[in-house]
Amino acid sequence: MEGNPHPVPRTVEEVFSDFRGRRAGLIKALTSDVQKFYQECDPEKENLCLYGLPNEAWEVNLPVEEVPPELPEPALGINFARDGMQEKDWLSLVAVHSDSWLLAVAFYFGARFGFGKNERKRLFQMINDLPTIFEVVTGNAKQPKDQSAPHNNSSKNKSSGKVSRQSELPQSKGVKMSPLPKEEEESGEEEEEDDEQGATCGACGDNYGADEFWICCDVCERWFHGKCVKITPAKAEHIKQYKCPGCSSKRARV
Repeated sequence: MEGNPHPVPRTVEEVFSDFRGRRAGLIKALTSDVQKFYQECDPEKENLCLYGLPNEAWEVNLPVEEVPPELPEPALGINFARDGMQEKDWLSLVAVHSDSWLLAVAFYFGARFGFGKNERKRLFQMINDLPTIFEVVTGNAKQPKDQSAPHNNSSKNKSSGKVSRQSELPQSKGVKMSPLPKEEEESGEEEEEDDEQGATCGACGDNYGADEFWICCDVCERWFHGKCVKITPAKAEHIKQYKCPGCSSKRARV
């Protein structure tokens, strides 16, 4: 939970400086300090958030208790998804949410202190000149134009090529979302009907419900309510191979 010992930014330059400091802290957590960050995101703990601080530090902590909070809050419960996907995919997911949080904080200050159209545009341009945290974490960051020498531009652009973003990962084969699109419903309805009606949740034991989100473990092939294993449809989109809590703990013991 973040306190507020730092001066409140009031100008475009001050807001950008605050943004840059928080961004540096978040990048540090997801790159050079990644082992410490991984350990602090224990799935057995309560909902945790990753905070970037203006002094280029970071912390994993519980969300603020006050409602509404003094500042926009980062993504809640990042620790719950840690063991449900590959580490690089989990870090990419945290990076995406961190990017959106940074923008929310910056433009919260802009709204609070009455930035006009030109000031908001200038702030966004300053922010947009920096690579996103997602780009840095996944290695897709491009050299900012104002920091690269003119004679190096052409060679760097040619070597960079097109890299597919990890946020566009294919959906896990074990994920079942209902109701299905019409095309899939018509083609696979008969094949999946028996499997769906006979499925029970490996966590709570309840029967399959067509109006609920389910996910299948790729190791033991048991089905689970998403709510029982703390997996949402949004999280499932970034999971290449899902392992249920039971299979994850077995592997940890081995």
